[in-house]
Amino acid sequence: MYLKIDIKKRNNVRVIGEGENTLVLAHGFGCDQRMWDYLVPYFEKDYKIVLFDYVGCGQSDLSAFNKKRYSQLSGYARDVEEICDALELSNAIFIGHSVSSTIGMHLAIERPDLINKLVMVCPSPCFLNLPPDYMGGFEKADLEELINLMDKNYLGWASYFAPLVIGEGHDESFKQSLKNSFCSTDPSYAKPFAKATFFADDRHLLPKLTAPTLIIQSQDDSLVSIEVGRYMHKAIKHSVFNVVEAKGHCLHMTTPEQVACAIGEFLD
Repeated sequence: MYLKIDIKKRNNVRVIGEGENTLVLAHGFGCDQRMWDYLVPYFEKDYKIVLFDYVGCGQSDLSAFNKKRYSQLSGYARDVEEICDALELSNAIFIGHSVSSTIGMHLAIERPDLINKLVMVCPSPCFLNLPPDYMGGFEKADLEELINLMDKNYLGWASYFAPLVIGEGHDESFKQSLKNSFCSTDPSYAKPFAKATFFADDRHLLPKLTAPTLIIQSQDDSLVSIEVGRYMHKAIKHSVFNVVEAKGHCLHMTTPEQVACAIGEFLD
């Protein structure tokens, strides 16, 4: 078991802001805690904010990477669990982007004492098309080809994937920021996370989630359709579904004011 100081170093944990209630911000695949820089200013005066990098991402301790542990989303959920325990948190508000929404769901079900409410930004419990009941947006063969590209041409993969994720109509700086984040992650750590993200099917967990949950969905997202958001809203008992009139998969970066407004209304 890691000591508290080791957990903080391992996951590059930062605690900022003021307030009695705590927000735990969890970044998505290929990203790190810097992606929350656009949203943090809206909450740091009223909340204590916990930022971190999953092992293998950002400024985390790469020596702590365990391929078996981080080949499944439950391994990343353990990162968050150990961070919360190290900081002696309880009843925190978990805000997850993309796959971290599912990671937060894992934790909220396993440790309801840690997570009081969930905010999911552009979430998906499964990216795969599994007809006739569910269409996650991608055929398995297409995702396998995308991940194989990481081996063949990692820079080419990053150049292709970043604009797709950010969406059309946004400043080039967002695409470049995301591309830089992808490129700064060693493929040996990024590929297991990619497989865990895109091949997971956690739809069975949705009815088990009892914490109040806000689902924030982009109106035009190349990775996650509105139908996926509606599917989650229907399956999660205590959920609110909010569609933001914007494009892309990274609303916390490109439209932080709208995301902050939706979160503020939910928390109030």
